[in-house]
Amino acid sequence: SEGLKSHTSVLSSRLSRKRSIAFSADSYWEPSSTPIILPRERIQMMVMQQRLLSSGVCQARPVLPKVLVPAGSLRRYSLVVRAQQDQQPEATLVGKRDLLRNAVAAAAALLPAMAAKADDATGVASSRMSYSRFLEYLEMGRVKKVDLYENGTIAIVEAVSPELGNRVQRVRVQLPGTSPELLAKFREKKIDFAAHANTEDGGAVFLNLLGNLAFPLLLVAGLFLLSRQSQGGMGGPGNPNNPLNFGKSRARFQMEANTGINFADVAGVDEAKQDFMEIVEFLKRPERFTAVGARIPKGCLLVGPPGTGKTLLAKAIAGEAGVPFFSVSGSEFVEMFVGVGASRVRDLFKKAKENAPCLVFIDEIDAVGRSRGTGIGGTNDEREQTLNQMLTEMDGFEGNTGIIVIAATNRADILDPALLRPGRFDRQVTVDLPDQKGRLEILKVHARNKKLAEDVDLTEVAMRTPGFAGANLMNLLNEAAILAGRRGLTAITNKEIDDAIDRIVAGLEGKPLVDGKAKALVAYHEVGHAICGTLQPGHDPVQKVTLVPRGQARGLTWFIPGEDPTLVSRSQIFARIVGALGGRAAEEVVFGDEEVTSGAAGDLQQVSGMARQMVINYGMSNIGPWSLMDPSAMSGDMIMRMLSRNSMSENLQQRIDDQVRTIANQAYEVALKHISDNREAMDRIVEVLMEKETLTGDEFRAMLAEFTTIPEENIKAVDAQRKPAMAAAVTRIEL
Repeated sequence: SEGLKSHTSVLSSRLSRKRSIAFSADSYWEPSSTPIILPRERIQMMVMQQRLLSSGVCQARPVLPKVLVPAGSLRRYSLVVRAQQDQQPEATLVGKRDLLRNAVAAAAALLPAMAAKADDATGVASSRMSYSRFLEYLEMGRVKKVDLYENGTIAIVEAVSPELGNRVQRVRVQLPGTSPELLAKFREKKIDFAAHANTEDGGAVFLNLLGNLAFPLLLVAGLFLLSRQSQGGMGGPGNPNNPLNFGKSRARFQMEANTGINFADVAGVDEAKQDFMEIVEFLKRPERFTAVGARIPKGCLLVGPPGTGKTLLAKAIAGEAGVPFFSVSGSEFVEMFVGVGASRVRDLFKKAKENAPCLVFIDEIDAVGRSRGTGIGGTNDEREQTLNQMLTEMDGFEGNTGIIVIAATNRADILDPALLRPGRFDRQVTVDLPDQKGRLEILKVHARNKKLAEDVDLTEVAMRTPGFAGANLMNLLNEAAILAGRRGLTAITNKEIDDAIDRIVAGLEGKPLVDGKAKALVAYHEVGHAICGTLQPGHDPVQKVTLVPRGQARGLTWFIPGEDPTLVSRSQIFARIVGALGGRAAEEVVFGDEEVTSGAAGDLQQVSGMARQMVINYGMSNIGPWSLMDPSAMSGDMIMRMLSRNSMSENLQQRIDDQVRTIANQAYEVALKHISDNREAMDRIVEVLMEKETLTGDEFRAMLAEFTTIPEENIKAVDAQRKPAMAAAVTRIEL
């Protein structure tokens, strides 16, 4: 308007070149001023240009109004002066990430203006008028022209607006439909009206399509930027976070592995260590073996329980071999996309061939090496495709000369037979639980950086820890060191080692029991275990009886198991069943049949398991000396294990249950006899136990020997143990 030009010229003459004019939506014009009316699409285009300037896409900076009055409404704004930046932006090189972000911002600013321009191109006004107001204007004779679109549902009306000083305004009206009455009203008022076809040019169609796709495109772009920021950027094509690198192997590669571990740090597994020392020697001096016609093994499979040192052996090989080393977990091959696992296997062996001779270590290979066809329906899933590719790479048509694959698993029974055959894994090394000598060597390795008191004998600790793996022994000394530091000691004593063993086996120490019936019941229960175990020939010696709660157990009776738990006689198993039933027998004899508690729930589970093994696995029953175990019961397939019992006839199942019941009943009768015959001794031992809360095995046997005779066989077993050892089997009370 002329008013705007006059205001602008006056203010511009008073400002320096580094100042510009803008409108503020937070203040008002003077009452005598006239508002500025501009079309909405013009306002949106100017706002979009201002956003482009602020985002750095455009370098020019014209003087433009920032916020104006939308057409169709009257609002007041004041003319204000805003200082520009002292320094104009210069052309700079924008990074890829900033350029993408600015482009998204520009698109977001440009779309509303483009949509408004498209509306104007099709003849649709931006301002709207209600249907009731339109009828009022029609009755008052203010409507001059009506253009009908969309089958008479949209009307573009030119009407005289008194709010605009009786100027003609172009507005859009949503009609309920074209009715004869409305057309008759147009003729009556002599209004110029016309109906128009729904025609759109190519540009409008493109703009409408772009408008429909705008939100999905902006959403995808935003998620893409967010994923890049959360992953710390792509980091180049070699980064595994790049979506284009899904099929690339994620194996860690070391040209000369520096794990800080060598064979001197591996103890207790001498046989396995010897096999791997030969492999390392083959890699360092192959001519020594090829001279006599030997070939290097293609693979070696480490099998053993958790914590026995399989991964430690692999680290020692990497530290000793001095050749390129690849390490990867079996679970890293499989992703949610089909074909990714096989692609990663191909990429791994491709890199290995480029660096041959080398070592490839696959930890937890059972994640991809499970037997094929054992799943539900026997389908060929992604895991099986990965396994097929691994079989081909290890011993396929092309071969992999110079690559030694070392794998570790604790579930060799579920691996595919094709993976275990010679030519792929030539050697299967069993890393089992260490014996007493092996435990001593492991303790010496882990005690290198521990300060032990002079009275600590690692030989005694090794004798007290049968069944402990290398990881358990390492944790034992670490827990003892933590306890010593907590108690303010400068060295680890036998007390800390004893407490650490108790904590590892039975759990944290709980609050002591309060004197009363519950404490007396627990005391009789535990003493019943100890009496039956001591008086029954073939039972393991008692190591300790305590009323100190640990974990969920309110009392514990610990026994010293034999050094070789894999060879157990029938009398030993029956004696253990008698000892396990000693707690329930003591409750029945002392408190009566109506007062027995649920504390023997764990004992009864052990009794049922041992008795069933005697009948089914060991042939120690009247059924006969033959195994009744279905081979499918040992399968790694859960469905096969569930169906294994159904392979037996009902008659055979009944006979097995009868034999299990007979063994348990016979053992319970023996336990009741031991308790009844030694009631006086039990009362005396319970009295002392409730006072001291803990009795060693020697103290218990000394008091029991005052009332009865301990079998000679059990006395010899005690003499074989120089010191009480820690128990592998723990009787627990759960009340």
